[in-house]
Amino acid sequence: MNCTSRTFLPLASFVILGILPVFSQGPPGVPPQPNQLGSLKSVKIPQPTNLVKYVRDPKALVVLGKALYWDMQTGSDGRTACATCHFHAGADHRPQNQLSDPLAAFTANLKLSSADFPFHLLANINDNRSEVLRNATTRAGSAGVFRRRFSDAATGGSSDDGFDLADAPSFSSGGLNVRQVTPRNTPSAINAVYYFRNFWDGRASNIFTGMTPFGESDTRANALVSSNGKLTAEKVHIDNSSLASQAVGPMMSTVEMAYDGRTWPMVGKRMLALRPLAIQSVAADDGVLGPFANTPGRGLVDPFTYLSLVQSAFQPEYWNSQQLVDGSGADLGKTAPASSANQFTQSEFNFALFFGLAVQAYESTLIADDTPMDRFLEGSITALTSQEQAGLQLFRGRARCDTCHSGAETALGSYSDIARTGTVVGRNNPIDAGFFRTGVTPVSEDIGNGGKDDFGTPFSLAIARNASAAGSVNGTFKTPGIRNVEFTGPYFHNGGQATLEQVVDYYSRGGDAGGRGVGIRTLNLSDSDRAALAAFMRAASDDRVRFERAPFDHPELCVPIGGVEAAPGVLQAQSDDRRFTMSAMEKWAGVAAVGAKGNKVPLQTFDELLRGVGNDGSRAHTMTDACAIP
Repeated sequence: MNCTSRTFLPLASFVILGILPVFSQGPPGVPPQPNQLGSLKSVKIPQPTNLVKYVRDPKALVVLGKALYWDMQTGSDGRTACATCHFHAGADHRPQNQLSDPLAAFTANLKLSSADFPFHLLANINDNRSEVLRNATTRAGSAGVFRRRFSDAATGGSSDDGFDLADAPSFSSGGLNVRQVTPRNTPSAINAVYYFRNFWDGRASNIFTGMTPFGESDTRANALVSSNGKLTAEKVHIDNSSLASQAVGPMMSTVEMAYDGRTWPMVGKRMLALRPLAIQSVAADDGVLGPFANTPGRGLVDPFTYLSLVQSAFQPEYWNSQQLVDGSGADLGKTAPASSANQFTQSEFNFALFFGLAVQAYESTLIADDTPMDRFLEGSITALTSQEQAGLQLFRGRARCDTCHSGAETALGSYSDIARTGTVVGRNNPIDAGFFRTGVTPVSEDIGNGGKDDFGTPFSLAIARNASAAGSVNGTFKTPGIRNVEFTGPYFHNGGQATLEQVVDYYSRGGDAGGRGVGIRTLNLSDSDRAALAAFMRAASDDRVRFERAPFDHPELCVPIGGVEAAPGVLQAQSDDRRFTMSAMEKWAGVAAVGAKGNKVPLQTFDELLRGVGNDGSRAHTMTDACAIP
């Protein structure tokens, strides 16, 4: 969080009605003006440009996207899906082996407790000048994959072939590796379609170029199109598609989902022959996948494969050729079947394009716009309690939260905000729209939007325009919206706060001394003010998310929740696969499949997870259920 001082429609359809003061707010029921808090139902999603060039059936595209997003087969290990880090209100919800620290040694496989938060602990939480009792540089991220080297992707195999690599001490103990952990907290995928750029540092460009997150910085021809019996390499340029840019990033990350050396054509070679979700249960009444569910078995019914889903969703000229190419897309003068691992069909080479657009289409359905806050702003004055209304007034008034969390999206840096302000704001100290330095961590620990992509291009559009902007851009991070924040702890890009109350405390004292961002000021909120702000933020939760009702229903998932210890601090070697002699045995938790009607009990909050609240069955996703996946 930052708290300082549907239907696709073209971006051009946003009508700029005028610029009002940041704290202005019309009466409930009146359509919000630009930059005002308002119901999310008033915001249209911009349409990815020239999508019809690639997509023949948008409904089939969503089916493909939901299957890929939740399928554990997509990870190199055959056990890691996009959803592994985004299964709980679009975010992560695991308590163990979730820490990383690029700056200092820490204990691998640690199980978090309430006592570990906040990471920056003061003797007096109301005074950022008081004695610092703890100043941990650790980050609460998400466990990805073991550090391994890719060796082959057998067609139709449930996982990639590979072998263990010795890991840094951070993710190993006694010669045994645990899963690597990302250096930042996992943001929610819900409502992410509204962001002009994605990831905390903004590296997922609004322009999707077919294979990497980096937009036009990637100048390669990343797709093959067939015409008159020949394959031709072509550049991909699809605007308003930061979700597609984001989706292709983790699949090639050697921390998140990939063995070192895996490429997109190799993913296609293995995945296209697979039955979708083959090892996972799918609810018969799943809002998207239900009609194709193989109940009471697993996955989708025969004869569905990922190739058949691709063929249903995409235009034939992007998959119908049987000419073989190498990993760079060069024509080998042969036709399928391939005689070596480095020969690929057109559909295999184009798999990144398929994956990015399909996952984007599915994530674009994850819209949480029916919260008590939204209903109040639509005119239902009883939708918020008196305490929640007091919190709303603080949020857009004295606490100045809507300086960054503004607009109906409650986040600057949305498509509608960019249409109003442009991508770079400020003259003397220009920054990227929607990115702020909250001072949660010193700039020296994480420069955020000040970084560079794999092609050497700055993430920051302000720096790309003028290198001198680095001074104001370094250490800035994208502002997330506040909807469903009740369930997405821990908070901030470093995951350093466990509860909404700790977040409010942070801003009340004006951040932490030595790391304050521009615009952070001491609020000196009273106890009743703090309680009201936290109550208001909980009123920004959508009950469909709370109970996982459609469109937030999902297939079964099995998530790793840390290494097995033979004795405290002593990892136990795994015995399941002879290839991975350096990997620790793992613990797993089951997340049951849920259909369109959702769960009978609400999701557990992160604070409840740490305290064990809900383990009696009164909460969902307690990380205590057994994994039923083979």
